[in-house]
Amino acid sequence: MVAPHFVPDTGELAAGKARLRREMLAHRAGIATPEAAGAVARAILDEAPPPPGAVVSGYWPMGHELDPRPLLAALSARGHAVALPVTTRRGQPLRFRQWVPGEPLVSARFGLSEPPPEAPELRPDWLLVPLLAFDRRGHRLGYGAGYYDRTLESLPGAAALGFAYAGQEVPCVPTGPGDQPLRAVATERGVIRCDAAPRVESSEEKA
Repeated sequence: MVAPHFVPDTGELAAGKARLRREMLAHRAGIATPEAAGAVARAILDEAPPPPGAVVSGYWPMGHELDPRPLLAALSARGHAVALPVTTRRGQPLRFRQWVPGEPLVSARFGLSEPPPEAPELRPDWLLVPLLAFDRRGHRLGYGAGYYDRTLESLPGAAALGFAYAGQEVPCVPTGPGDQPLRAVATERGVIRCDAAPRVESSEEKA
C-alpha cells in the first residue's frame, strides 16, 4: 500500500486555519482544567468504550491539551493494549509503540515523550485524537503538520475519537480535501456522534 502523503493547505484555507489556530490556542488555555480529564474518561467508558480486545492509542499531553492518561489507565486495567504515537517525517502517518501506564518514556522531537525504541510497535484499532477545535460534522483543527490526518487515512476501519473540552467546539472548522473526519468527539459533557463519519459503536453493541 502506498503511504499517504501530505498535501499542504494554501491560500485562504491556510490563512483561515492559521487564524483559528491562534484563537483556539489562547481560548483553550483559558478553559483548561484538570478536573475535566476524569469527566471525559467517564463519558467514554459509559457511552462509547472500545470493543473488547481493541488496541487503543492515546497521546502524552503537552501544554493545555486535555489529559487522556486517566482514561488510558482505566482501559489498560480492562485489558486493552495501549500505545502512544512516535513522530515521523512531517505529514507522514504516525507510528505507535506499546506503553503500559506507569512505565517511563523517553524524550523525543518537539518536546514530546514517547515509548522507548525497544517497545513493540502496534497498529491501533481505536484512537484518541488531540485537537484545537472541532465541529459537529467531526472535522477537527490540529496543529498543522498533518500527522493525524495521514494516520487516519492509513488506518481504514479504525475508530477515531476527538478528545477535547466542550468549549473547543466551533460552528464550522475550515477543511480541505486531505482532512480526515472523526467518528465522535468526547468532552466533559458527553460523547458527540458526528455527522461526517460512521458513528462509533459501543462494546455492548459489538457484542
